[in-house]
Amino acid sequence: MKELNTIQTLSKIGKILSKIVFVCCVVGFCLCAVGAVGAAVGFDAIKLGNVTIQGLVQSDVALSKAALLAVTVAGAIICAAEAVLAKFAVHYFDRELNDGTPFTRGGAKELQRLGILTICIPLGAQILAQIVCGVLAEALPNAAAPDLEYAGSVGLGIMMLVMAQVCKYGAALAEDHAQAPNHG
Repeated sequence: MKELNTIQTLSKIGKILSKIVFVCCVVGFCLCAVGAVGAAVGFDAIKLGNVTIQGLVQSDVALSKAALLAVTVAGAIICAAEAVLAKFAVHYFDRELNDGTPFTRGGAKELQRLGILTICIPLGAQILAQIVCGVLAEALPNAAAPDLEYAGSVGLGIMMLVMAQVCKYGAALAEDHAQAPNHG
């Protein structure tokens, strides 16, 4: 079954990429958190050896400290959400690899959950980031809310929901085939 081997190879790749995305999102969250703290308390206050955060930020950037705070807080929220989503993707790929096929009812249910989360988590993160940035814009002068757009996750989530139904159908066919009497 060459096709099943290809699916398993793609699942291994998906698992590795999901782990990489998870790590990158955690690192991104941490960097955004440091940037937000730096913007909130002042860049001069945070020193790593002889280097300050202000020294790392380009001086010609036209962002106020309040705007930088809004951007880094929004970035932290988005990175945290994407890290959670990547962890759920790793869980799905683990399940698929352990089952040895995507055509199981449990795997289809897991893919359906991942599809729903792929729609809801980024959308929820975007709403939360916009609310937090809106509050910051009201509380601090020059803290404009960043433009966030996550429409791509909706399409990906819908594709996962459709694929979950295909996998569920494949699982039903496999069960029917296993239960059918052999006439040979």
